[in-house]
Amino acid sequence: MQATAAILRDPKGPFVIEPIEIGDLRRDEIVVRVVASGICHTDIKFRDTVPKPVVLGHEGAGIVEKIGADVTRLAVGDPVVLTFGFCGKCPSCESGAPAHCADHHALQFKGARLDGTTALSQNGAPLHGAFFQQSSFATHAVATERNAIRVAPDAPLDMLGPLGCGIQTGAGAILNSLNVAHGSKVAFFGAGAVGLSAVMAAAAAGAAQIVAVDVVPSRLELAQELGAHHVLDARDGDVADRVRDTTGGGVHYALETAAVESSFAAAIASLTQRGVCGFVASPVGRGTTPIVPFDMLINGKTLCGVVQGASVPHVFIPRLVDMIAAGRFPLERLVSWYDFADINQAVADAESGAAIKPILRMN
Repeated sequence: MQATAAILRDPKGPFVIEPIEIGDLRRDEIVVRVVASGICHTDIKFRDTVPKPVVLGHEGAGIVEKIGADVTRLAVGDPVVLTFGFCGKCPSCESGAPAHCADHHALQFKGARLDGTTALSQNGAPLHGAFFQQSSFATHAVATERNAIRVAPDAPLDMLGPLGCGIQTGAGAILNSLNVAHGSKVAFFGAGAVGLSAVMAAAAAGAAQIVAVDVVPSRLELAQELGAHHVLDARDGDVADRVRDTTGGGVHYALETAAVESSFAAAIASLTQRGVCGFVASPVGRGTTPIVPFDMLINGKTLCGVVQGASVPHVFIPRLVDMIAAGRFPLERLVSWYDFADINQAVADAESGAAIKPILRMN
């Protein structure tokens, strides 16, 4: 089967759109004609570490065009959102926690199936793919039945791809991992796609006070439009003190999405007694991650790692689609669309912050 893909050969080089071939499917695999694919910072971050040449992309949405012999839950013609890969058989998967699959890292970042093979090739030479078990920077993607989520026929596929990773991470952090209660106080550190998705989810959950912290005024303004009651520029004084002052003693929940040491420390310090701080990535900095054990002990604070929003994708992604349709989760406010041919501009805009959530339309 012929397809077209954006191939990365050098971590510092451009994506080059070229023809590729798709080989025979495994019995549990499907081919999806990609309508659109979001660009996530994970695509950018892992350019250095994934084997190359490679087809990246892990926020795809499209139409099922071909199915393997054992696929029963999906049919040709089904609209689907693609999400992260998981084995479906390990203790985490069987207990309803597929985001913590025993093979999570290999399934997302190995650039191949678990057995080391790839469905993609170019001029007869193997091409690394299976990034998040989809590699959706292409006109056609090979996924498994497990990580393809059927959605309603009238769902806006050109907008829904990011539900498979970045958006479900932010929204799921609030609705699944932290389980934010109605009437609670919440603070968000970082107003990118993940943080703003979390703001929208907190507003939908009925949080009484929502505080957004960032250093970009336009993003703070958008956070306020999406439901934040208070916005704070992190450059203007001690952030944790200001969050506590603003909320009358601190927040019940904090979510750190900036992956910056100072932000991570402020998120923990902004909590009230028995508060919970979720984080979606390891903080990057020169020193040791700033955790004060005495503060955590005396005040009963909890740290919670968040992977993919603790999502069970077949349950949570349709829930988000319903929230979008009902006007309770205005995802369109975060999105900028690009033609597939303009992928390098879209990546540059994601890196610079000019676009919050770029989405490639494959046409």
